[in-house]
Amino acid sequence: MFEELSERGHGLCELCGSAKQLDVYAVPPAEEAVLDSSILVCATCKMQIEQPELADPKHWYCLKESMWSEVDAVKVVSYRMMHALKSEPWSAELIDMLYLDDETLAWAQETIKDQETNLSGTHKDNNGNTLENGDTVVLIKDLQVKGANFVAKRGTVVKSIVLDPENKEYIEGKVNGQQIVILTKFVKRA
Repeated sequence: MFEELSERGHGLCELCGSAKQLDVYAVPPAEEAVLDSSILVCATCKMQIEQPELADPKHWYCLKESMWSEVDAVKVVSYRMMHALKSEPWSAELIDMLYLDDETLAWAQETIKDQETNLSGTHKDNNGNTLENGDTVVLIKDLQVKGANFVAKRGTVVKSIVLDPENKEYIEGKVNGQQIVILTKFVKRA
């Protein structure tokens, strides 16, 4: 299997192009590695695919190239990582540009729905509405931003929020160009 994938990918990670520490990755829901549902990835890509909350957005600029692969398994992983990074403006743009046929799109979205089910329903705004990664919220009260010299004013719109997977009461978003943590009880979904 490794040799076939290495030949297909010219001895490089099929996502970022690295030649270091390559391994076979069976794209879920595949449980075992077969050629059509596996890709060759470097250790960095594999770790971040398996733990998307640790993903380094700069590393994943490579998706601009890998999303156009002729290999469905590569496109599926590219789509999933774009989705994991959809709070990044460049990633949201790539998602809009990518075309997947219905079968490949269903495969790509299969584990995303599972991840969102685990996260969604747990982060709620002040009105009890479910919050999801990428949502836009509005602050419902003035908030003193600790460690910064400003107050985030009531009515401030915070776009492309990121849910904290560790604490269901925290979200992150940019206010005045600075990434801050906000308690969900102080926002309402826009």
